[in-house]
Amino acid sequence: MKKKWIFTIILSFSFASTFACDICGCGVGSYYLGILPQFNKRFIGLRYQYKTLTTHISPDGQTSYLTSDEKYQTAELWGGFNFGSKFRLLYFIPYNFNERQSIELSGSKNGLGDVAFMGYYNLLDKKQTLGSSLLVQSLWVGAGIKLPTGKYEPLEKDLVDESPNNFQLGTGSTDFTLNAAYDIRLMDFGVDVNLNYKINTNNRYDYRYGNKFTTNALAYYKFRVAKTLTIAPNAGVLYETSAQDTEEKIYKIDVSGGYSLSLIGGLEASFNRFSVGGNYQNVASQNLAGGSVKAGDRFLIHASVAF
Repeated sequence: MKKKWIFTIILSFSFASTFACDICGCGVGSYYLGILPQFNKRFIGLRYQYKTLTTHISPDGQTSYLTSDEKYQTAELWGGFNFGSKFRLLYFIPYNFNERQSIELSGSKNGLGDVAFMGYYNLLDKKQTLGSSLLVQSLWVGAGIKLPTGKYEPLEKDLVDESPNNFQLGTGSTDFTLNAAYDIRLMDFGVDVNLNYKINTNNRYDYRYGNKFTTNALAYYKFRVAKTLTIAPNAGVLYETSAQDTEEKIYKIDVSGGYSLSLIGGLEASFNRFSVGGNYQNVASQNLAGGSVKAGDRFLIHASVAF
């Protein structure tokens, strides 16, 4: 019965993706987790993410004089707390650096982004032996909230009416997430899966970013280089899909929504209480804002300490 319940929860998260925010992976509201640092009680760390967008691409895929190149960088304070063996809280405090270059409009904006919290409950924590090998499984499920701490500028949407409303520090709305994290490991080889469904609400200007589904699966292998040093190369996929934005609850925004599929290669290392890592995300397939937007490759680095 318990296995059936677990399967139902995982399936429900997968089904959420069919409902197909902001443009996938850039601007406001990206929730990539990847492999969490190992910690017993709590950890704190810094992450840096780099992403790019090219907008105003013509239907045949060619750029025009209206093309805008946008760059999104985020320095993020993040961390986690374990409350006993069953409850976990993650927090994210981003500071965004946005840049845009075009013939018509160029500029930048820096500032605090939208602060988010994610709570998890440990639904499965199982260890068993398969012959002489140890098999370990864990499943965490939960929910979260994103606060409107980042500045939202309504004039930005009107300024570039034919571009996605992505050049913002925040959405201006209080949003909610459903989350699941599953890890299975046979000795030193494992697979880590994260799922996140973000439910957006209208902001005070009656603009609503479309709901967004994000999932990534990473296979990794832990090499124990020394007694206290572990290196874990990893590879996998990241899939994001989002519905179209709406205005005044009924008008759909054409230059919004879509999907992207990225291939990931990365490396994680841990030494005593310290962890560092990073990955490169190659966008292998995408259809964003009806084809008028193209996302570039991305990368992420992080460092953290458990205490």
